[in-house]
Amino acid sequence: MKGIEYRGITGVDGPIVMVERTENVFYNETVCVRDRLGEKRLGRIVDLSEKACVVQIFGDTTGIDLAESSFEFLDKPLELRVGEGLLGRVFNGLGEPADGYPEIVSSKMVNVNGNPINPYSRSYPRDFIQTGISAIDGMNSLVRGQKLPIFSGSGLPHNKLAAQIIRQAKLRGSDEQFVMVFAGMGIKYDVARFFIDTFEESGVLSKVVMFQSLADAPSIERIMTPRCALTAAEYLAFEKGMHVLVVMTDMTNYCEALREISTTRGEVPGRKGYPGYLYSDLAELYERAGKVKNSSGSITQIPILTMPNDDISHPIPDLTGYITEGQIVLDRELDSQGLYPAVASLPSLSRLMKDGIGPEMTRDDHANVSSQLFASYSKVKSIRNLAAIIGEEELGELDRLYLKFGEKFEREFLSQGEYENRSIEETLDIGWRCLSVLPKEELFRIKDELIQKYLKV
Repeated sequence: MKGIEYRGITGVDGPIVMVERTENVFYNETVCVRDRLGEKRLGRIVDLSEKACVVQIFGDTTGIDLAESSFEFLDKPLELRVGEGLLGRVFNGLGEPADGYPEIVSSKMVNVNGNPINPYSRSYPRDFIQTGISAIDGMNSLVRGQKLPIFSGSGLPHNKLAAQIIRQAKLRGSDEQFVMVFAGMGIKYDVARFFIDTFEESGVLSKVVMFQSLADAPSIERIMTPRCALTAAEYLAFEKGMHVLVVMTDMTNYCEALREISTTRGEVPGRKGYPGYLYSDLAELYERAGKVKNSSGSITQIPILTMPNDDISHPIPDLTGYITEGQIVLDRELDSQGLYPAVASLPSLSRLMKDGIGPEMTRDDHANVSSQLFASYSKVKSIRNLAAIIGEEELGELDRLYLKFGEKFEREFLSQGEYENRSIEETLDIGWRCLSVLPKEELFRIKDELIQKYLKV
């Protein structure tokens, strides 16, 4: 029965508490546990049997005594209080205020687990989002409603890149409101402070909602952080008609927390010890992005994950790549050369780019220029490998021109300042300047009329 407090706990193992089951309890139901001093701890039911419930506590279990503690089933899942007062606020991983201000003024509470979007009600993403970053806008364009992750490595500037995207992202040719939701999972204090200070200095904090679960927070909090963030995003997008960009970092920390909880529960491990349901769990988060018919709002996701040992075949980036529509890959070699944002062009991909570029969306030459830059830079990589074997002095004249193009492409197109905001026209013009190094007959992926219109030798 609900509203009744039960005494006595069956067992405690780390963050896991075992209690006797009563009738009508359900998976993910919130449970209030009181220790021997009467202090409240919230948790959620993560497993059920005929006689017992497994409760994961949102915090530590210090002070929970088997005989003296009590618990109460609250007959509801974990909920987030939502309202327009969310904007400009900083919350912890469970949606509780972490900026020193009280809770927002609203009576609306929403289940953080969300509801699946009916596939029939989805509309196809087509609207180009200008991030001001040439490596993304020019060759791996982001469109409204897309899921485009950033695959990074330890020590690479993914946080700087995420902050720059949040500062600069806008819908091209539209005055519609664009807001950001930031979810930090298992991040260090200095990283959390970096994002807050960056948004305050640039003046965008008033249109950002931040959920931060620091590295010393319990694992279960990391599991709830993206769910709280996406719940806030869904409210702003589908009830308030806003365009929402959700940045989630670091998904590797999220998956590590999932593995830790799975191990504690004694579940059978899958690849590299991660639970067998890792794919479906990630899909549950990523598929909360998109556009819905009859709604002016949208949710665009940029999950960030650091690849363990820079291994793109690791289960986390591997499964993420299956679910999302492409990836932006950061390259350690480019970063070691001092290039920012060090985006590796060839392994990066945006599967929805073709639907968001072209006349009336970006520019008529966008698709051709992007394709030619890919093809030419791919040839540069092959020539560099050859030069490493036979020496650059043994290369032909055309091969040397390609090496010159590669240097110019990396230094002028891929590289830009942390606070440099390029329009798509500037990005494409830089692309043409790089291609002007090559003979016209090598520009076989660009239409002749576009070469005559834009190429300036």
